[in-house]
Amino acid sequence: MLPQEQPEVNYPDLDLDLLRCFACVAAERGFTAAGQVMGLTQSAISLKIKRLEDLINRRVFDRSSRHLALTPDGDILLAYAHRLLSLNDEAVRRLVASPIKGHLRLGVADHFLPHHLAQIVGRFQRTYPAVRLEIEVGRCAELRTACDEGRFDLVIGRRRAGDTMGMPIWTETMVWVAANDFRMPERDKPLPLATLSTGCMFRERALDVLSRARIPHELRYTSTSLLGIIAFAQEGLCIIPIGRSNVPSGLKEIDSLPVLGNSEIAVFGDISDENLELAQPLIDLFRDDLGSGRKSSTSP
Repeated sequence: MLPQEQPEVNYPDLDLDLLRCFACVAAERGFTAAGQVMGLTQSAISLKIKRLEDLINRRVFDRSSRHLALTPDGDILLAYAHRLLSLNDEAVRRLVASPIKGHLRLGVADHFLPHHLAQIVGRFQRTYPAVRLEIEVGRCAELRTACDEGRFDLVIGRRRAGDTMGMPIWTETMVWVAANDFRMPERDKPLPLATLSTGCMFRERALDVLSRARIPHELRYTSTSLLGIIAFAQEGLCIIPIGRSNVPSGLKEIDSLPVLGNSEIAVFGDISDENLELAQPLIDLFRDDLGSGRKSSTSP
C-alpha cells in the first residue's frame, strides 16, 4: 500500500522590510526609539509589527508587563531575522556596490564587537575579495598611538567625551551587567567590580558614578581584555560596565545602579578618500551588526 501523500502547505514569505523593523525595535528597546532610527512614527512602527505578527500568526513582543519583551516565538524569529537581513545586505552589496580593491591596515579596539569581528571580516572579504585587509586587535589608546606612527591606516575604537579627533560612526548606551543569578550585595557591603586596566574609559566612568552616588564598591578583578572581565561576570563573581552592543548571553542588565551614560565609537587615522573607499563598506557592516542588537528583551 502506497503511503498517503501529505497535502502541500503554502507558507507565507517573510517580508524583509517587516523583519528589519522588528530587528530595529528589538535593538533600540522600544517602538518610539526604533521610529527615530528608521524615520517613522511610533504608530507606523506598531503597524509594521502587527503586520509581521499577522503574517506568522504569532506574537513577537509581550506587551503585558512594564518592559516590552520578546516572546519565545519572537526570540526564535529574531535569530532568523538577523541571518536573513545579513544575507540580503551581503548580496546587495556584492551585486550593486562598485568593485573596490586595495590594501587597508586596520586597528580594532578589543572592546568593540569582540564576539562578531571575525564574522564581519569574513562577510567583508567574501563581498570585496580584491581588498587586502590587515587587522590587529588591541587596546584603543595603543592602537591610536601606533596609527599616529604610521603603522595603521585607520583605527576603530571608542573616544572619550570632549575628544574631537576621529569620525564618529556610532553612539551607544553603557550599561551595568552581571550573571543572571547574580545577587546584589547588602547595602553595607561593597559592590564587587571587574573592569579593564587603568586608562579604560569604562573603568573611569564606572568608578566615578559609583563614588558620586556614594555606593560602596570594590575593584576585585582587572583584565586587559574585555573577554576576560566578561568571563568573571559570567561566573557570577562581579558586575561589569560594558557597551550594550557587547552584552553576551548569560548576562543581564542591572538598572538599579547609577546611569553610566553613552559612549561614542569613531574611526581615527588617515580619513582620506582612498582609505574611506576601502573602509566604508566594513564600517557599514559594523554599523549593521551594532544595530542588530542581538538582545532577547527590550524596554519601552
